[in-house]
Amino acid sequence: MTVDPGRTIVLWCPDWPILAVCRELGLDPDEPLALTEAGLVFACSAAARRDGVARGLKLREAQYRSPALAVLDYDIALDVRVFEPVVRRVEATVPGVQLIRPGTLAMRARGPARYYGGEEAAAAALLETVGVPGARVGIADGPFAAEQAARAARTSSVAVVPPGASAEFIAPLPVGLVVDARTTTLLTRLGVRTLGEFAALPADDVRRRFGAAGALAHDRAAGREQARVVARTPPPEFEVEQHFEPPLDRIDQLAFAFRVGAEEFIERMRGVRLVCTGLRIELDDEGGGHSSRSWLHPRWFTPADVVDRVRWQLQGAGTADSGLASPIVRLRVVPERVDSTGNHEEGLWGGGPDERVHHGLTRVQSMLGHEAVVTAAIGGGRMLADRQVLVPWGDRPPERAGDAPWPGSLPALAPASVFRERLPIALLDARGELVAVDARGAISASPERFAVGGGEAAPVRAWAGPWPVVERWWDAEQAKRVHRFQVVDDDGCAWLLVRDREGWWAEARYD
Repeated sequence: MTVDPGRTIVLWCPDWPILAVCRELGLDPDEPLALTEAGLVFACSAAARRDGVARGLKLREAQYRSPALAVLDYDIALDVRVFEPVVRRVEATVPGVQLIRPGTLAMRARGPARYYGGEEAAAAALLETVGVPGARVGIADGPFAAEQAARAARTSSVAVVPPGASAEFIAPLPVGLVVDARTTTLLTRLGVRTLGEFAALPADDVRRRFGAAGALAHDRAAGREQARVVARTPPPEFEVEQHFEPPLDRIDQLAFAFRVGAEEFIERMRGVRLVCTGLRIELDDEGGGHSSRSWLHPRWFTPADVVDRVRWQLQGAGTADSGLASPIVRLRVVPERVDSTGNHEEGLWGGGPDERVHHGLTRVQSMLGHEAVVTAAIGGGRMLADRQVLVPWGDRPPERAGDAPWPGSLPALAPASVFRERLPIALLDARGELVAVDARGAISASPERFAVGGGEAAPVRAWAGPWPVVERWWDAEQAKRVHRFQVVDDDGCAWLLVRDREGWWAEARYD
């Protein structure tokens, strides 16, 4: 059997970002679900599309069209991670696979067609190998035409474009598939709306007007695609997976059973002079449950550190007697962050105080638990208490942009002492009555005296404010509206005060 070397097989998994997040978080893909990026819908489920949700729609409009819509942030790392096992299954049977994007991969058709006795037979074997529901396969001359064939498959999961017919097949498709939005608008104004109409333009004129990128798009529209499948080099396998038969239902038993696996995990990377600074632990229980969590390390993981993370993750689902709600049948550890050992070599005279601090904190953490040792970090927020974030030792601080605008937040310099529990205070005017703030932010009278916690009122030397802080005004239950004041008492100490519905409070002090 002779097969054109340009023939390409493309596997396409519709709605892969939705399928990936549902697999990872245990969600139902049949429910209305949308993934957003930069405030716009990046991907949505079939149920959401039936309600009118579409890619590129603003989040607020999407929620208006589908009131039951569940919204999550799009995570490209999760997308790639969940698709990696699919790529590896394909590479185990068909060498030379190119990853186009998560959910889409390409391969040359010659080898699989010869092995399985035809292109359609090879496509059927590929679908059986990947095991992804709703996956489709397209076969055509070149990756672009093959992908469009996969997307156009409706009645069957396999679409084959005969050799030499790719240009005719893609001709009715919109021109926006090969050019950017700006060029699409220009071509549409010129009356060029389809790939066939674009391909009919003289090649020299297209090159002079749109440059090299336009010429490349013109060749693709005409079925003269020069791109060929570029097979990836499979990355080395560092992950360790262990199955338990019979399943283990005690944390101490499972942690002990995985000690050898943890040593193997670290030694695999040491063999190529790498260290692991971030890993993911996946657990599957006997009841079909799945637990997955990423762990970071302030330096690099040792086998004992890996076992500790396994134990801490199990403790999150365990009971008081160190038992598990459902026995564990599989444990998998995957490196997410690796680095060269040369970047982590000790100094000429050792690591010094930093190393001793690290070992001390890690030792206490291993005895008391993951969240027993925390470090302070600055997060985002309008109120000072919201910016105080305590992070377990070794974890990344939550991704709340501390340098974001945060309208209504306090400008620098920040107070030195922020009270974890706000102190009740009394801010009095000249007549001894509490200073009030109306709906427009105007005060009833100038502050004259100031008392903390029911103590004796002292004169106010200076004051400034009020500054309103408004949060979630659209949510009646969680809306917050407060006013901030700054006052200087008789001793010269400055205070940051807050007025809300309940009264006056001291939020912080400028020591």
